[in-house]
Amino acid sequence: MIFDLKNEKPEILPNFKGGEKYLIAKMHFDGVNRILHGTLVPGATIGEHTHDVNSEIIYFLSGRGYMLYDGEKQPVEAGMCHYCPKGHTHSMINDSDGELVFFAVVANQ
Repeated sequence: MIFDLKNEKPEILPNFKGGEKYLIAKMHFDGVNRILHGTLVPGATIGEHTHDVNSEIIYFLSGRGYMLYDGEKQPVEAGMCHYCPKGHTHSMINDSDGELVFFAVVANQ
C-alpha cells in the first residue's frame, strides 16, 4: 500500500494528549494503525500517556527536544529513534527554539 503523506491536509491538534500548545500532523489511519508525519512547535509538548493496546515508534527527522519514557528524561534529535512498547508511558517535549519534526507509527497489537 502506498499513501502520500506530503499531500495530506495537515491537522492542527491543540493540547495533544493533554500537552502544551499544539502538534501539526499529516496522518494516515487505516482503522487500526496510525502513521503520521508530525511537527511539534517550539515550546510544545505531547502529554504523558500510556500505550495500553499499541506500541509507538518515532523517528526524528529534524530539531531537538526530549522524551519522557517511563519517567526518565531522554534527549532526542534528528536521526534518533524512540520506541514505546505496549504497556509503557511516554511524553514528547520540544524545549528548543525550532520545530521538532518526526515520523511515527502507532501499531495496535
